[in-house]
Order: sequence, then C-alpha cells, then structure tokens
Amino acid sequence: MKYRKQDAKDYARRHLRGIWAATLTPFTPDLRLDEDGARRNLRHWVDDLGIDGLFVAGKQGEFFSMSVAERKRCFELAVGEIGGRAGTILSCSDQNLDTVIELARHAQTIGADFIVVHSPVLHFVNPQDETVYEYYRHLSETLDIGIAMWSHPDAGYLMSPELCARIAELPNIVAIKYSVPREMYAKLTRLAGDRLIVSTASEEEWFDNIVELGWQVYLCSTPPFLLQTKADRRMRDYTDLAMKGEVARARAIRDSLDPVRHALKSSRPPGKSHAQQKYWQELLGQAGGPVRRPLLNMTPAEKDATRAAFEACGLRVHAPA
Repeated sequence: MKYRKQDAKDYARRHLRGIWAATLTPFTPDLRLDEDGARRNLRHWVDDLGIDGLFVAGKQGEFFSMSVAERKRCFELAVGEIGGRAGTILSCSDQNLDTVIELARHAQTIGADFIVVHSPVLHFVNPQDETVYEYYRHLSETLDIGIAMWSHPDAGYLMSPELCARIAELPNIVAIKYSVPREMYAKLTRLAGDRLIVSTASEEEWFDNIVELGWQVYLCSTPPFLLQTKADRRMRDYTDLAMKGEVARARAIRDSLDPVRHALKSSRPPGKSHAQQKYWQELLGQAGGPVRRPLLNMTPAEKDATRAAFEACGLRVHAPA
C-alpha cells in the first residue's frame, strides 16, 4: 500500500487527476491473454499519449469473460509495466463478493493505487439504498485501499446522489465513476465534491465538466487511446489547456475532434462495441485482437466500413515529415 487507509481520500485528491483510460484487453487469435501486446499498449498509452492512469480489466476489458487468475494477471501486467510512471485503478467488480475481496486484496498486495467496484446487480431488489450502502460499507471496512464506486444502468438501478454522498463519508471511498445523466452527477458534485472525486465516462462532456464543475479527472473509457496518436494528442492538449483556464483555446481543440468522434461511433456495428474498438486499436498500431464469447466479432464488411471511416477522419497517425 502506498498510503494508510485513513489517508486514502487525501492521496486520491493528489493523484487521481487528469486523463485515466479504461483498457481493452488484447487476446491472441486463439483467445489467450496477449501479454506482449498488453505491455506494448500500456507503454504506448503512458509514454506516447501521456495518459495519467489506467482503469484495468473492467467492463471494457471483458472482465466477465476472464477467469480470476486472468484478471489478477492483467493487474500484475499493468502495475509492473507502468505503475512507476502512471496511476492504476484495478476493476474488482463481480457479483460474487468473495471474488471482489480476493481481487481487491491482490490489488493491495501488488501496489495498485486504487480499485473500482461497481454497484451490485440488484434488479430483483427494490428499494436498493440500504443494500447498496451496506455493500460498500462492508468493502470499506474489509479493505484498506482507496475504493471508487461505479453506478451505471446495467445494475438495474442508478445510485442517487444522496446515497453516493452518504457512502462518501466512509474513510476509503475516494471516487465514483457515475454513468448517469448530467444533472445527477452535477448534483453529487455539489453535495459531496469535497469528500468524493466525481467523474463520468463521457469524453464529449469532459471539457464542460472541467470548466463548469471543476472536475479533476476523466475516469474513464477508451477515447484517450482511440482519439489520439503519438503525433496527434488533441485530447491531452485540450484537457491541459482547460485545466489551466485557457478555455477558448481548449474548446477549439475539443471541437476539432468532432470528425474523429463521428467516425469512431458512426462505423460501430450494433452490439459490437468491444470488437469495433479493438479493431480501431489495430488500425492505430495497437494490440487488439478478437473478443471472447458471448461478444461477437466483426465481419469483413464491418471492418472495411470502420477502416474507411478511420482513414477519412483526419486523425494524424504520423508526424509531419
């Protein structure tokens, strides 16, 4: 552990800053974990793209199709490869609480900065507030590492701002990835922004949230390594400018990425988000590979459409000669 439990909030306030991206997990053609590809990606994201931290083995990373041993190995690869140069927040989400705690203790042992745990799937429980509060209270009591909550519609409900603010009183609850409408996360920022670092996964809203809500971290999805290259770091650029108060320059750079955003999203086949983003990674020279079942891979025609969109979007892959 890099800090004491009682210091988790202060440590997060100092270190959970900037751009944190959610990693896609590369697999080999025979669906094994591509460790060499993962290491190359990690180095590229941090050293070439300037990403401040990585969210490892979450929903984007296909944790639901990996064994506990594979998830632990993803943790080890990230901490071992970039832990001295960028932050790590390791996804311990699972519907089985014993698995959550086993993964979290492994994260603590190997020196991760933080963990993230999504709210439990409770579509069969209503109302949910006391159940969810006790879930996070138990995790806080059992673990020492800083914990980020994650509320999203997949759980069958959304945690209210009031519930999140109540949970934020726990000593090592440090942040939330709050995948909710803007009015909800703005309210939570007002209610508990002094005790809880609030963020959401929408890159389209990131600039406004820096400027209007004073947010300190993008936590997190895949745009930081899909909308950027070593030669074209516009997300990094507009983030830094906005945080320095150079709002007009930052807005212009943010807006210039609209063709790239449109190309990435408009070429995405329905139900194939993971597969399409992995293929986009490959077009950028990163390791991607296939997805595992139950997800579906792209057809050749779908790849052709994505490649055409990529080539026309204006993202600079190589520096000017």
